Amino acid sequence: MNKVLKTDICVIGAGSGGLSVAAGAVQMGANVILVEKSRMGGDCLNTGCVPSKALLAAAHAAENARTANRFGVATGPIEINFAQAIEHVHSVISGIAPHDSVERFEELGCTVIQAEAHFTSPDTLVAGDKTIRAKRFVIATGSRAAVPPIPGLETVPYFTNENIFENRICPEHLIIIGGGPIGLEMAQAHQQLGAKVTIVEMMTILPKDDPDMVSVVRDAIKDSDITLYENSKTREIHPAGDLIRVIIEHDGIEITLEGSHLLLATGRRPNVENLGLEEAGVAFERTGISVDTRLRTSNRKIFAIGDVTGGLQFTHMAGYDAGIVIRNALFRLPAKVDHSAVPWVTYTHPEVAQVGMTEAAARARHGDAIRVVTWDYAENDRARAEDDTTGFIKVITTPKGRILGAGIAGRQAGELIGLWSLAISRKMKIGAIAGMIAPYPTLGELSKRVAGAWYTPSLFSEKTRKIVRFLLRFG
Repeated sequence: MNKVLKTDICVIGAGSGGLSVAAGAVQMGANVILVEKSRMGGDCLNTGCVPSKALLAAAHAAENARTANRFGVATGPIEINFAQAIEHVHSVISGIAPHDSVERFEELGCTVIQAEAHFTSPDTLVAGDKTIRAKRFVIATGSRAAVPPIPGLETVPYFTNENIFENRICPEHLIIIGGGPIGLEMAQAHQQLGAKVTIVEMMTILPKDDPDMVSVVRDAIKDSDITLYENSKTREIHPAGDLIRVIIEHDGIEITLEGSHLLLATGRRPNVENLGLEEAGVAFERTGISVDTRLRTSNRKIFAIGDVTGGLQFTHMAGYDAGIVIRNALFRLPAKVDHSAVPWVTYTHPEVAQVGMTEAAARARHGDAIRVVTWDYAENDRARAEDDTTGFIKVITTPKGRILGAGIAGRQAGELIGLWSLAISRKMKIGAIAGMIAPYPTLGELSKRVAGAWYTPSLFSEKTRKIVRFLLRFG
């Protein structure tokens, strides 16, 4: 007979969201059981954000060395040790892993159970040889790579984000199916580390981002000799000796591609299977668990956060969700999610960052009652000093200056977007950004300059000149 454990909160899944709930709740005095069937840290640490950015860092280092002669620095022929780049990836994971480890969470006071779990009733969970009854449950089981039903796919080996960081041999020709953030980041990383790369995208790349921003990335991708097929359907896949043959349809023409390796980057699928959600009375679909604005499921004692809800699938969203759950579950506060100021970034070079509404979304909601201002990186002295002037910033406001959204395509866009996320969350007007003092010379001046450009039509108008001339008459 299973041992019965009683607790205040039971968290299922030790990824970013689950760990945040567990750490926060236990340090606030709750009894917490944390259940994880696989690796602590989840997708972000082991197969997602952390390894991808580590590999990109290695790739960008190679590209910087390759192009250093523009600064008068002769580096000679570049030699790339791909296996060593992958070792860097794993060393980064190893450096972060102790923060997410079983030992750390047990030291915090959590009971950690490493086993697969499933509900047997609305208030009971079985994990290995333990039966858990909790006042509140939090489902944070994340998502996994979606594998599309392409004819012949099962006949060839392929990578997803879950195993590509185990590959220590640079692909001769990497074919990537999918032009979202994962596909583009891995395309650029592998191309800069020496691989030939082809991307096949069914629609257009980065469909959730502002098309003007996407154009900047598209041009950079093409200029780097990555072959890009947009609006292309993958018809079938076959082995071709030691190669992988991918047949696509592009502009009504059948094209045959042959590569040494294949990466699937076609989206994510929430992990809702084998959890006993029906027994728990939790409504769900294959797109994720249904939650209300307080992140409660149809069983009000069970919350769901992060990717498993099928919503915005970002690590920082899982952390944000964790805060909402803690306020609801521990303090009984009716905290609700607010996605109006959620930023997201694609870490290509140039980066693309977005927060709030895109221009298209703002026009769909407000019609022509918006204002759009832009400022180019080429007008920024720091960008010129670093010879990296590709890109621009765009801000969308109401006619009275309330900020609705911002997008940035260019160097360190992900570092710059946080200011605009704060501004939107605090319902600030653009004048607050225009009036701030930005240190010179920094890329941060881009935000101040684009905000100042909002005032240019009125500040230098004939009406203003008349006022100035009138006032100057008095000395």
